Amino acid sequence: MTRPQQSEAAPYYSRYIDLIQTDDIIPELKSQLEDTRSFLASISDEQSLHSYAPDKWTIRQVVNHVNDTERVFLHRAFWFARGFGDALPSFDQDVCAAAASANKMSWSALRDEFRNVRLATLSFFENLSPDSWARSGIASDNPVTVNALAYIIAGHVAHHRNVIHERYLP
Repeated sequence: MTRPQQSEAAPYYSRYIDLIQTDDIIPELKSQLEDTRSFLASISDEQSLHSYAPDKWTIRQVVNHVNDTERVFLHRAFWFARGFGDALPSFDQDVCAAAASANKMSWSALRDEFRNVRLATLSFFENLSPDSWARSGIASDNPVTVNALAYIIAGHVAHHRNVIHERYLP
């Protein structure tokens, strides 16, 4: 596998893919797991309920969003890698966030959930056949490859870690 070409995903996703500067995504996903777990563990329970502005998510809501989004992107990768031809719909992150009640979840449970979701992601991608990486499908009305989805997953986490660091933490 190599870095995705621009044609492998909608232009919107380049902001995530561009954050990942490796040609081998599996080690990146693994190291990101440990780095992100350490980063999240450095945030206190009190800080996890902080929002940097009115009507913005708390850190708990951001982490829950990261977890939910990784699940969605992993499902898309599974769907396309296994050769299902059906297009997959978009999802509304705000509807997901409102339904999740992340601020009522424990901070440690959300951090553990990140770990568990990422381990499932790694298990899936580590066991893909080489030809599966190039398979593609339609998600949110746009073509995307399995390879691009792996990079989008990692880039999405990197993006939100940057947001938490820059906007939420003093």
